[in-house]
Amino acid sequence: MTFTDNVLNADGALIVGAGLAGLFCALKLAPRPVTVISPVPLGNGASSAWAQGGVAAAVGPGDTSHAHAVDTEIAGAGIVDEDEAESVTAEAAARIEDLARWGTPFDRDELGHYVLSKEAAHSRNRVVRVEGDRAGYAIMQAIIAEVRKTPSIRIVEGLTVVDLARADGRIIGVYARKLGDRYAEPVLIRARATVLAAGGLGGLYAVTTNPSGVRGHAMGMAARAGALIADPEFVQFHPTAIATGADPAPLATEALRGEGAILVNDLGERFMPAIHPDAELAPRDIVARANYRQIKAGRKVFLDTREAIGARILTAFPTVAKYCTDFGIDPVTQLIPVTPAAHYHMGGVKVEANGRSSLPGLWAAGECSSTGLHGANRLASNSLLEAVVYGARIAADISGLEPLRSPLAPFPGIGWDPVEGEAVEERLRNHVSVKELRRTMTDLVGVERNATDLRTALRRIAEIEVTAQGVTRSFLNMTTSATMVAAGALQREESRGGHFRTDFPEPRPEWEHHTEMTLEDALAIRAGA
Repeated sequence: MTFTDNVLNADGALIVGAGLAGLFCALKLAPRPVTVISPVPLGNGASSAWAQGGVAAAVGPGDTSHAHAVDTEIAGAGIVDEDEAESVTAEAAARIEDLARWGTPFDRDELGHYVLSKEAAHSRNRVVRVEGDRAGYAIMQAIIAEVRKTPSIRIVEGLTVVDLARADGRIIGVYARKLGDRYAEPVLIRARATVLAAGGLGGLYAVTTNPSGVRGHAMGMAARAGALIADPEFVQFHPTAIATGADPAPLATEALRGEGAILVNDLGERFMPAIHPDAELAPRDIVARANYRQIKAGRKVFLDTREAIGARILTAFPTVAKYCTDFGIDPVTQLIPVTPAAHYHMGGVKVEANGRSSLPGLWAAGECSSTGLHGANRLASNSLLEAVVYGARIAADISGLEPLRSPLAPFPGIGWDPVEGEAVEERLRNHVSVKELRRTMTDLVGVERNATDLRTALRRIAEIEVTAQGVTRSFLNMTTSATMVAAGALQREESRGGHFRTDFPEPRPEWEHHTEMTLEDALAIRAGA
């Protein structure tokens, strides 16, 4: 990469985001040159590293990729692309082997077979895991180690991307600035191929399990550049974030319920069996709404692991156990307080089967994309699977283009200042406009929605955008994504999967399709509110 007049010219592909999708793509591109941009040190800001369950894959005896695809379609509430589900699940075993070859220490039995967990809406045990609940962290550590020793991959930490660069009808790179340098003129980084892999939007909500920097920036900048967005209204709320008041909220993995943990309220009542035949292992949207309604009615909700798991939680689920003990909860003898929290976005930048967006020169992977795999409600542990499958597909698609130049040229030093980085995150978290936006999304565009609240939310988002002090491109990316979610939710007059309207509580056949909209469409809906 060379530097000329505030312009950096990438010699190869450019990947925005250093989660699993971005780093997997970079490894699959080797030995072709690639630059990966991350605002923070590798592994620190990616949702992938926080994933507890694992990777869903039909690698157990008697299981098939078709059965996995069928479960995916059922969970997705009628709008999963069937061909996509079949093709992604068929690739799962090969991608698991990639991860294992790169050093992921998946749990295995004495014969070397994968130890598999069962999670909600899966018909059998098929979640490949690490130490019970450490899959995301372990996978990322292994991938990062492999990336660090791959000479064709350049990692640039300390840069935050604020805009996509467009010229002659295509994406030609990105605009970026040093993290925290909010008023400096961004640097243009040019690239033939730009891969957007910068995560979802859970942090747009006041209660979320996502890292603090995951606030819809990727979808927002793509929408502002003119990209087609699909299914923005479908936000998945995890039913069992640990209710400690922490921001973000620590997660109690679904695998606990797979092991027999139950949900009870503060009266000691177990309420899920009366709501769904699968009880605590019903699809996430159903469990999340059940918890939400208990809390709305003035009850508290708890996850009870005492009888089914007991002291095993300390070794079988060490991440959850540590979260609990950090907040003074003994999960062996005490109930774990839980609450629904924004967890995953099924929508995002609409892409084709090869990861190409509607904008030439731009690919998207991971949570910021919408592939059609998840439909209205993601099946548990399909997120990491989608990330690696699309990371590989995009690498293959880019590799099929005309050869990229090499080798990598020197890059001007950016450097990461941990003190400055933490200060920036703290300022963002406490900025009055950000707090107001997040509270608006939780209160009015949350687990349950209605037309009145959604119109109010759209008006508030518009007002926040206008009145915010020192509006930056990064903040506009947040309000853009918030607008897309609320507009899509107002437009879809039914309930399906992660989208529930109290004024339209049933699914409607005429809405059994994906939403597709541009920012222009969403702003028109906002103006009408």
